[in-house]
This record gives sequence, C-alpha cells and structure tokens, in this order.
Amino acid sequence: MTVRQLLTWIRSQLTAQAAPAVRQSVQRFSREPLNTYGVPTAAVRKIEQAAWREVKPWPPAHLTPLCEALWRSGKLEEAAVAIYLYRRFRKRCGEAEFDLFERWLDRYVDNWGCCDGLASWLLAASIGNQPELISRLEAWTRSANRWKRRAAIVALLQEAKQGRNTAAIFDIAGRLLEDSDDLVRKGVGWVLKETYPKKPREALAFLEPRKARAPRLVLRLAAEKMTARDRARLLAR
Repeated sequence: MTVRQLLTWIRSQLTAQAAPAVRQSVQRFSREPLNTYGVPTAAVRKIEQAAWREVKPWPPAHLTPLCEALWRSGKLEEAAVAIYLYRRFRKRCGEAEFDLFERWLDRYVDNWGCCDGLASWLLAASIGNQPELISRLEAWTRSANRWKRRAAIVALLQEAKQGRNTAAIFDIAGRLLEDSDDLVRKGVGWVLKETYPKKPREALAFLEPRKARAPRLVLRLAAEKMTARDRARLLAR
C-alpha cells in the first residue's frame, strides 16, 4: 500500500468499529472535549498491528508522512495509531525524532492521553538513546502550553523507572511542583512515584524539605509505591 492507501484503510477500519457508547465512556475520563471515533483500545491496537505489517518494509522516510496525517486529523484513535507505530522504531529515535515529536506536541496535542503517549514513549525513547536531550526540557517548564509542561516531566518516566538521571528528574519536578495546572502536578506526582522504587532515599530527600509547600495531590501520588513507614513520614502534617 501507499501512504494514502494505508491512511484510507486505517480510517475505514476505525469508522467501521466506532461505537457511541465507547465514545461516551472515553469522554468521561477527560475534561476537554475529545475528537474520537469511539473505538476500544484493543481494537485500535489490532488496527495498528495490521498497519505495521504494511509499514514494516517501507523506507523509514515514509513513516513520518503517514503519522503526520494521522495526527493532523485531530482524532484520538488516529493519534494513538501514530504513537503505536513510532514506538516500534524507538531504538532509532534520537535528536531528529525528538524535534519531530516536539512539533507534534506543539501542533496537535490537546488532551492528556495523547500527551502521555507521546511523552512517556516517544520523547522518552529519544532521551533514552541520547540523554543529553534532557537539557531541552527545562525551557518547556515555562511554556504557556499546559501539555508541554506536563510532557517536560512525563518524558522522564522511563528514566525514573530505570533509576537513571535522577538529578534531572528532581530538577524538572522542582520547577513544576507548584504549577497552577492540576494535570501538570499529577504528571509530577506520577514520575516521582516511579522514581521511588529505584531511588527511595533520594526521592524522600527531595520531597521531605518541600512537603510544606508541595500540593497534597503531588505528595499523595508520589507516596503510592512507598513503604508504609515512608508514606506516613511524607504525608504527616
């Protein structure tokens, strides 16, 4: 298939499997209006898997136009297919791909699901391959775009899970700790929660001096994987 043919096929499959009940269910998880077909996640994955069989033999340069067209539609499921497809190339992601993903973030992301998929897998893959890209996240913490601020911390999720670049995680978390947007704060709490299992002492050392000013939401999320003793210590007033 050509890019155009595959794009048409993906959209026909999503349209055929759309369900109003699913669309209503998906919307309940977001305060922002979602542009969605209403296709269950499992079905979206199957469509992507079939698309991958077509994409796999393509020259790498053909993948980006397909994914760009999927993002441009504004449809939640099409963005998901683009993210799933690019995840299969995560080992080759570097600075050029980071630039591409940042462009998608600026142009197309308008909900937390797309933000997290893009940040926690694609941006994270580029960072995993080229850790020096972390230096670019600091500027994002000052963005007027709430999704870019959330992405600044969520892009470090895999680093947190692997116990890597902990100082950088704390630097970005500290800059966003008192952000006015609760979805940004939730991102901070999520990544700190995933930092703790590999770096418990460091996580506590970061959080304890800040707990008087840190939003309770961040502390509760950060404490979810802590031992009972550490959790009580952090959440004590």
